[in-house]
Amino acid sequence: MDLNEALAFGNSLADVAGPIARSYFRQPLDVESKPDLSPVTIADKEIEARLRGMIRARYPDHGILGEEQGRDATDSEYVWVLDPIDGTKSFISGNPLFGTLIALLRHGRPVLGIIDHPVLGERWAGGPGLPALLNGRACRTRACARLADAIVMSTSPDSFGAADLARFDSVSLAARLRRFGGDCYSYALLASGHIDAVLASSLQPYDFMPLLAVVESAGGVMTGWRGERLEIDDYDGRVLAAATPALHAEILALLDAGG
Repeated sequence: MDLNEALAFGNSLADVAGPIARSYFRQPLDVESKPDLSPVTIADKEIEARLRGMIRARYPDHGILGEEQGRDATDSEYVWVLDPIDGTKSFISGNPLFGTLIALLRHGRPVLGIIDHPVLGERWAGGPGLPALLNGRACRTRACARLADAIVMSTSPDSFGAADLARFDSVSLAARLRRFGGDCYSYALLASGHIDAVLASSLQPYDFMPLLAVVESAGGVMTGWRGERLEIDDYDGRVLAAATPALHAEILALLDAGG
């Protein structure tokens, strides 16, 4: 499969998702709770339904994994991964840092990823063999090799259990600066060299696969908290993304010491 063709199609998916998200943003919305108590809105559902329809029409032999409608033929060679609104809590709070995440996997590994922020008008894309781009211009992680020099982010301390929060604190309090609240935007900032590490827990493949493609394309490293490769069917939800291998190794050592 031609990756440039796939990337163009991925961008067309994001082009469709953005106007839908913007049409519902900061408007009165009914918010439902899913079985895991996470929120979902009509925007999440409508975007995923539209994107699934486009994928089935263009690539009928490809599988799809989406947050709202689950798995469809995910044992296929190629699988599209969709998170229609990553950061629904931000979305319903009027915070523009939510995004739409899109990835294409081949044999379970991402070959391209897109992080689209429709309110901000910013889109990151990348993947193995593809340059990391922000709105069509090359971007790269910062050459930060020491935690003492690093800016570390996570979406919320509330996302960690007590033990994982203690491990996150052991890392982030040793950094130059720690910040909260970015959702997928944190990984985009990492890919553009503005911050240096992101730690998260309780993530699903539709949360991390698109980010993995972009972060690694930009020169970063992204694994689980034990340094394990992130897989679509074998994961514990904990994710570490770092700007450089040296910084990644230092953070892993601290996580291991605390766990």
